[in-house]
Amino acid sequence: MVKSVPEETRSLESSVGVNTLPPPGGGYVLENSPQDETHLRDYWRSVRKHQWLIVGITLLFTILSAIYAARKPDIYEAQARVQVDLENAQSRQGGAVIVSGTSDPAYFNTQLQILTGPGLLRRVVKTLDLEHDDAFLRPQSAGSTTLQNLLRMVGLGSAARKETKDSESKDIPLVDSVASPTSYNDLAEAKRLAPHVGVLQASLDVNPVRETRVQSRDTRLIDVRFKHPDPQVAAKVVNAIVEAYRLSNMERRNETSNQTTEFLQRRIAELQSQIRNDEERLLSYSKSRAILSLSPDQNTVVDRLSKLNNQLVEAENQRKNAKAALDSYLQQPDAVAGLVEGTARYSDAEVKLSELQRQRAQLLVEYTEEWPDVKQIDQQIAVLEKRVRESRNRGTTTFMTSLEAAYSRAFAYEQSLRESFNQQRSEVLSQNESAINYRIIQQQIDTSKNLLNGLLQRSAENNMLAAGTPNNIHIIDYSLVPELPVGPKRTQSVMLAFFFSLVFGVGLALFLDYLDDTIGSAEDVEKMLHLPALAAIPAIGNVSRRLLPGGSAAQTLDANSALLLHSDTRSSLAEAYRQLRTSVLLSTAGRAPKTLLVTSSLPSEGKTTTAANTALSLAQTGAKVLIVDADMRRPRLHSIFKVDNHFGLSSALSTETSEAEVLKIISRHEESGLYVLASGPVPPNPAELIGSEQMRRLLGILEANFTHVVVDSPPIASFTDGVLIASMVDGVLLVLHGGKSSRDVARRSRQLLQDVGAKIFGVVLNNVSLRSHDYSYYQQYYNSSYNDEDEDGMIVNTKA
Repeated sequence: MVKSVPEETRSLESSVGVNTLPPPGGGYVLENSPQDETHLRDYWRSVRKHQWLIVGITLLFTILSAIYAARKPDIYEAQARVQVDLENAQSRQGGAVIVSGTSDPAYFNTQLQILTGPGLLRRVVKTLDLEHDDAFLRPQSAGSTTLQNLLRMVGLGSAARKETKDSESKDIPLVDSVASPTSYNDLAEAKRLAPHVGVLQASLDVNPVRETRVQSRDTRLIDVRFKHPDPQVAAKVVNAIVEAYRLSNMERRNETSNQTTEFLQRRIAELQSQIRNDEERLLSYSKSRAILSLSPDQNTVVDRLSKLNNQLVEAENQRKNAKAALDSYLQQPDAVAGLVEGTARYSDAEVKLSELQRQRAQLLVEYTEEWPDVKQIDQQIAVLEKRVRESRNRGTTTFMTSLEAAYSRAFAYEQSLRESFNQQRSEVLSQNESAINYRIIQQQIDTSKNLLNGLLQRSAENNMLAAGTPNNIHIIDYSLVPELPVGPKRTQSVMLAFFFSLVFGVGLALFLDYLDDTIGSAEDVEKMLHLPALAAIPAIGNVSRRLLPGGSAAQTLDANSALLLHSDTRSSLAEAYRQLRTSVLLSTAGRAPKTLLVTSSLPSEGKTTTAANTALSLAQTGAKVLIVDADMRRPRLHSIFKVDNHFGLSSALSTETSEAEVLKIISRHEESGLYVLASGPVPPNPAELIGSEQMRRLLGILEANFTHVVVDSPPIASFTDGVLIASMVDGVLLVLHGGKSSRDVARRSRQLLQDVGAKIFGVVLNNVSLRSHDYSYYQQYYNSSYNDEDEDGMIVNTKA
């Protein structure tokens, strides 16, 4: 029989946003409701949850932006104004200049682009030598300090003025001369000046002036503004820009005349240099060629050539005669032999030979050829024949040699004369060529002088025409040195930084909340699991100093057991367990549940502590409460309540045990009055013991002897023990670690319990921080009520 519940417990109102009472009839799963949808309050809750992160990011970026803006130097703006009139097109007809006014709609916009173009700005950089100007490259802060800028941003300071010397403030910074434009082919110079041109373009502002008194009407005025930390540089640059623009426009209008003048000057210089070079070449040529006179009457070289020609003809005739004699011998050698035989020496030998031949013939008449006299004559005849032959050969050779010598002498003489003739003829030809070249150079000099005179006359005419061309660009106002800064807009920058950092902080908070997969509040339980949140147990660190006034060791949590034995009845921890007790007692219709399973999804979620404190809370009503340690894998209740663990649940399930023996192994905790059934020795097969019929019989025995039986089981997501027990008890409490338990794991645990038909009373959200937004109002209520009087005027605060 359920004992009466205290009135203060029965009249407990809703707190900490928890569903204390599930719907009557045992419906423990909440139906889908608009809570499944995302509402604005969900975004607001995420913002409040991370409010200090948002505040920190916003303050950090805002302060950094304010410091950065305060450290930036003051910016001064110089302004000049130019007037752009209609452009006049010039044409020449018959030496006269015809001027016709033309109005091109795109002309004015073109001038705006020219003013900001890199070509004009490169000319300004060269004119002012900005690439070596320290005031332009590294400007010094001329305004107020960082602190003064911060005061000005909040309206506690006045505008800073640039202090300048009297001479600087009175003089208008104008340029004396404008540098020549960069050549189109000089890419190296354009690349070198590109960074400085970029700086000018970034700070240059060119806008047309419009009349707005009656209605917006265009004018032909252009305002040129330039911003820079140094006011002198700003004024100097803007004046140089308008001056370079005016001069560039004049050069462009006179571009044809200038190109003509440039061409004429270049050609005149080239002709003058060419004439000087030709005259020097003519003089050098006459000296090198030894040209004394080019008159035909005084030419001795030709006379000598004529004489050599006559001698060469005679030498050729002599050589031809010698050649004819030699050829005749080669063609008729017998005729030469006859001439040789006609000599006296040859005739004597022939006579002697004839005589010997006659004598031999006479001897052969009487004798034979073997006769000694005949043989002697034959020998003499042979000697004479040999002598005749040798004489004949010598004569022929001597005659041939004489012919060849005569021919060689004639040929050598002819060659000598021919060489002299050729040399003399070369001298004549060279003299003629030198004369021709001399006359050609002289003609070139005369032609260049005539062309030079014509170009000089044309240049003078072109200069007179260029002097009469008007400029349609006029400088109306030059810029003075500015005194007051125009920027930077520090307050606007800080406000923008504040806004964007706030948006970033809120976005980051929503993103972190989106990535958060844990269950941190009762609303998360109801929204994600569709289960009622029976209680939210605050973290021990939040209540350890408020268990009882005085803070003695007996009034705080035991460091070894985490069991709350005595707590202040008005503490948030005690109130949370009273709320849990009330929800459990009213969870079933008609009667309070007899058996209750306390489990969790994963280890270290506080199920054992919750089971022990829930049992203690039920025992405080005067009921006979038993807590069973069914976690036979990691038992802890015996150490918490300091009872013997040699015999326990495993002993009762492993053997046939009678009711008396079961009651005998149950221990009683004297201090709390709570009955404890320890787990006993750790068995090798806990799941088989839990799922046995002996477990059902044991629960029946315990229900008959105790008002409430609270069972502590292993985590159901890791082991099946808890699921098996869930099908045997009246109801289940699912313990989740606030801000740590995963939603997916919790859903899986809920599904496991529902699959076996277990009745889930609800979820106990453990270790919840009361400092969070979801429970802050309860903490404030508790803190205020703890120090205030009750309705009868009695002081409830019992602190020393």
